Amino acid sequence: MKKQIAVLAGDGIGPEITDGAIKVLCAVAKKYHHTFTFEQLPIGGDAIDRFGEPLPKHTVERCLASDSVLLGAVGGPKWDGLGDGKRPESGLLAIRKAMGLYSNIRPAKLWKSLSDASPLKLPLAKKGIEIIVVRELTGGIYFGKRGSYYDDANGETAWDTEQYSVREIERITKIACELALKRSKKMISVDKANVLESSRLWRKTVHAYAEKHYPAVTVCDMLVDNCAMQIVKNPAQFDILLTSNMFGDILSDEAAQVTGSIGMLASSSLGDSSCGLYEPIHGSAPDIAGTDTANPIATVLSCAMMLRDSFGLTEESNAIEHAVERVLEEGYRTADLDGGIKKVGCREMAQLISERI
Repeated sequence: MKKQIAVLAGDGIGPEITDGAIKVLCAVAKKYHHTFTFEQLPIGGDAIDRFGEPLPKHTVERCLASDSVLLGAVGGPKWDGLGDGKRPESGLLAIRKAMGLYSNIRPAKLWKSLSDASPLKLPLAKKGIEIIVVRELTGGIYFGKRGSYYDDANGETAWDTEQYSVREIERITKIACELALKRSKKMISVDKANVLESSRLWRKTVHAYAEKHYPAVTVCDMLVDNCAMQIVKNPAQFDILLTSNMFGDILSDEAAQVTGSIGMLASSSLGDSSCGLYEPIHGSAPDIAGTDTANPIATVLSCAMMLRDSFGLTEESNAIEHAVERVLEEGYRTADLDGGIKKVGCREMAQLISERI
């Protein structure tokens, strides 16, 4: 198999973790006789510094021409003073929109060898944690109208709007229901329907669509504040969580932390085609950029999702996950992970995983 992969390394630790992931993909290609080619493209602060904008037109064109996209991370304090639409993060939002990616799948799994790394008490951790957050990606408050104005009485005032349509809600509900069918056939839809009109439409639409098209899937509702509490109180109760854009952004980071480290959590962003965008859910961590202390595992596991979900290479995807599991069982840890017998850097962790493939 021959596949072209666009690599958007981005900012901070982005180049380090994507380099590690490419090393692992090359090991997979060698073992299973595939050909993966990689094209490095600018995004975020890197693109601003080089081209004056967070998402150059050429980057968009090449991503659309690729078989899939691997992203590192964007942003950092260097660009915090830029205005709306000019910050690095706007490049990430724009590439998702350009590729038509409306679903973000974020698995949060507690690996057995990392049970001690979870901040939860051991009896809770031993119950197991494997939450899949299905986050709507192109609607909601992140893409709503916004603005600011000055008022003599109150000073500067800013506003953002949350907006969802039935079509947007139905298509992300379909993604969540398809996943639920392959797992427990149970799904929890998260909203704030006791306050927000957009959440009331969300709740009504989710139930109507699931009941009509996926009667085998049981759908329950949970308010977002209660869900946040339950993730740290009893995370084993969750399987599929269906959420809006902002709620999913927050809850997936919380779920990541109870599994031991945000550096372990991968994600995929998909639309109607097989070309997706795969990225770790952590940020650019500019404070440790260039120190070889970042954890590449989330990016490596994102590549495993790419092989399975975009390329249909299930055996190769499993090989990456098994290699990660072996390295952790052998006691190797990056700086963000507690325990283990040996601390290793970003490059060495990627090398260890590659060798076990």
